[in-house]
Parts: sequence; structure tokens; C-alpha cells
Amino acid sequence: MVLINIAALVVAVAAVVLVIALVPLIRELRATAAAVKEVTLKFDREIEPTIRELQKALADINVITGGAAERVEELQCFMSAVGDTGRGLRTIGSVVGGAADLLSKSSLWITGAKVAASFMMDRMTKKRG
Repeated sequence: MVLINIAALVVAVAAVVLVIALVPLIRELRATAAAVKEVTLKFDREIEPTIRELQKALADINVITGGAAERVEELQCFMSAVGDTGRGLRTIGSVVGGAADLLSKSSLWITGAKVAASFMMDRMTKKRG
């Protein structure tokens, strides 16, 4: 019986020592939980305005990209018109070049004919005279 009493006493002392050791730990855990709760609430309060600003910025970006998409179609139309104008100018240039070439060749023929006629006239006048 004495052995059981000693064992019960040892268990009781161990339980008291354990409780004495756990009380500060439980107090520290409670303080830590309160600090974590405080930090979480502060984080929630500070992050909400940032999220609202991000949502506004995203809405603005959506408006800007939508406007840019509309302008891309206008730009494509403009570039197509510029391409058509360039092709028209190239055609006009080739026609003018061909006409200028034809005129230069015909003027050479006309000049040659004038010189030949003048030469012939000089010959004929020298023979008569």
C-alpha cells in the first residue's frame, strides 16, 4: 500500500509541476493568438483599399485597351488607303515615264527629220543656185 501511495504522490507532484509549466505557456499562446488576430484585422483593413485601387486600375486598362482596339481597325483602314495610293502613284509614274520616253523618242525623230530636211534644203538650194 505504501508503494501505491508513493506512486500516487509522485503522479500528483508531476501533475502540479506540469500545470505550473503549462500555465505560462497557455498565457503566451493566448497573447500570441490575440496578436495574430490583431495583425489579421489590420491586414484586412489595409488591403481592402489596395484591392479597390487595383480594380479601378484594371477597369481603366480595359477602357484603354478597348479604345486601342477600335483605333487599330481605323489604322488598318488608313494603311490600306495608303497602300492603294502608293499603287496608284506607281501606276501614274510608269505611265508618265512611258509617255516621256515616247515623247523623247518622237522629239528625236522630229529633230532628225528637221535636220535632214534642212540638209536637203541646203543641198537643193546649192544645186539651184
